[in-house]
Parts: sequence; structure tokens; C-alpha cells
Amino acid sequence: MSRLRLLLAPAAAMIAVLAIAAPAQAVTPAEKLSVMSSWSQTSVNSYNAWNSARQNQGAWSAYAFDWSTDYCSTSPDNPLGFDFKLSCYRHDFNYRNYKAMGQFSANKSRLDSAFYEDLKRKCATYNAVVRPACTSLAWTYYQAVKAFGSVGAVSQADIAKAQKIKDDALRAHAAAND
Repeated sequence: MSRLRLLLAPAAAMIAVLAIAAPAQAVTPAEKLSVMSSWSQTSVNSYNAWNSARQNQGAWSAYAFDWSTDYCSTSPDNPLGFDFKLSCYRHDFNYRNYKAMGQFSANKSRLDSAFYEDLKRKCATYNAVVRPACTSLAWTYYQAVKAFGSVGAVSQADIAKAQKIKDDALRAHAAAND
């Protein structure tokens, strides 16, 4: 029996190597859309799943996702020190991949809503004193993508308005603590 095992062991090892080396089946459009849908919802779980995949893109190479980004386009990625970079990145990912699949129009509203929820969650991480300025900018960024499909439509006047909210809040906070 041990002689038979010795003869079969190399064959079993070769079969195992061939099974691992065999190319994976191609991802179907339905499978790709399913993953995209799970990563483009408004929930924090959806955002976290997308971000985990972003950090391990190689594991998703069979899906041929477009991971490119210009972050917040021509609008600041960190307006007034509020870091919107990853929210903009996920928004770019969703727009680019849904467009490539020919499914953009049917999903744009949800993609923009997910962007707004990401921005609001980010704003929630900042001190309550400056949070209103952050949420004001989040609303402005959301309105820009909703209307124009890009946060590049955010103007300096919009940022100046949020700067005033932030400055007024910080002054009021400082006066209350004197």
C-alpha cells in the first residue's frame, strides 16, 4: 500500500498544481454588476467593502474594474481641512465602472446618494464645532455631482461660505471657553 502511495503522490501533486494554475472562469457581466451594486450602496458596510477591495485590487483583477481616479476633480480634495478624498475616489469608481457597463443612467441617483452619505460620515468624524462647515461643503459637493456629474462645479464662493461657517463656529467656541 505504501508503494502505491509513493507512485500516486507525484500524480496527485501534478493534478493539484494544474488545478491551481488553471485560469479562472471569466467573470460575467451579471457577476460584475452584482459586485458593483454591493459596493455602491449608501451604507457604511458598502463603503467598507469597497474600501477593502480598493486596498486589495489584485484580488479583483478578474473583474477588470477601473480603479483610476482624479479624486474630487478640480474641486479641493481637502476643502478647509476636511478630507473628502476617499469619498471622491469611490464616487469616481462607481461612475467609471457603471458607465463602462452601460448602466450609468439607471444608477446615477444612487451613486450620488452614496457619495453624499460617505461625505456626511466623514464629516461626523470632525469636532462638533466645525462639523456644520463640513456638512455644508458635503451638501455643496453632493449638489454639484447631482446637477453636473462632477464635483468640479464647486465654486470658490461655495468654499468661502463654508469657511465663514467654520470661522464663526470656532470664534463662538473660543468665546464660550474664555
